[in-house]
This record gives sequence, C-alpha cells and structure tokens, in this order.
Amino acid sequence: MTNVRILSALDNVSFQASNHATPLMANGTYLLQLHAPGPAQITVGRLGVMEVLPGYYAYLGSAFGPGGLNARIGRHLRRDKKLHWHIDYLRAVTTQVFAYYEESSRKECLFANELVEAGGRILQFGFGSSDCSCNSHLVYFERQISIKRYVADHRLVRFRC
Repeated sequence: MTNVRILSALDNVSFQASNHATPLMANGTYLLQLHAPGPAQITVGRLGVMEVLPGYYAYLGSAFGPGGLNARIGRHLRRDKKLHWHIDYLRAVTTQVFAYYEESSRKECLFANELVEAGGRILQFGFGSSDCSCNSHLVYFERQISIKRYVADHRLVRFRC
C-alpha cells in the first residue's frame, strides 16, 4: 500500500525537538494518527467485528517495556508483523500513520478521554483498553484537524524513524 499524506492548515505547526537521539529508549505515552480512506470491516481479536469508517483515528498507548517508545512505536509502524495488539488489525486497513509521543507516566487513558471531550467518538468499546477501565484507547474523527490541534496543544513530539 502507498502512504498518502493529507495536508491541512496545521501541517506547519512547530513541534518541540526531542532531546533524544534515535533510538529513543525512554518510556512514555504515544498517539498514533491513522487514516482510513474508505469503509471496511475487520475482525479485531476477541473484540470481534469492527466497522471502520472513513476518517481519522487516534490510538493512544504507552511503552514501558524493553526498548521503550522506540520499540513500541516502531513495531506499530511496521506492516509485516504477527497480529498481536488490537491496533495491529486496524493498521491493516489504514494508509497513513503519524506517531507522536511524550516521555511521561501512563497517560493514554487521560489522552483518550480528552480527545473524546474534544469531539472524537468511540466506535469500538474496549479497543486497546483491555488492561484498564477506559471505554477505549481508539478515538475517531471525521476530520484530521482535531487530532493535529490536540498534538500541538499538548506539545507532543513527532516520532521520526
């Protein structure tokens, strides 16, 4: 598949530079911005069938294991891998991925709730949140602008491979 980049008015937002050279071994919370160009239906492990709507998705996660953020985000960006996490199934039908992070404690629940408060919708309860009490770590938006604004407002750092 070809990666497609949709430009918006916020594409030129300045992000703070990372103090870390790649590979980033630090722990923290990350946001994957995904684009689904058309409708799809996928089976997501034990969650079952999920309807994917065209639009933009923010997936929130954390990395506190070996290799830190670099290992976790790097895995999510790869196409060729064994399907393990819920996000792996959605990645199969998305054409665009940007990753942002913050070196922090676990904030994926906070970030997901804030994105819902900012107008996002939960389309699949339990997605990415089987280890916590959140409704979901996947938030849907019809337009990219809301995710870009959130990233800029929270000064998340863009992950570069």
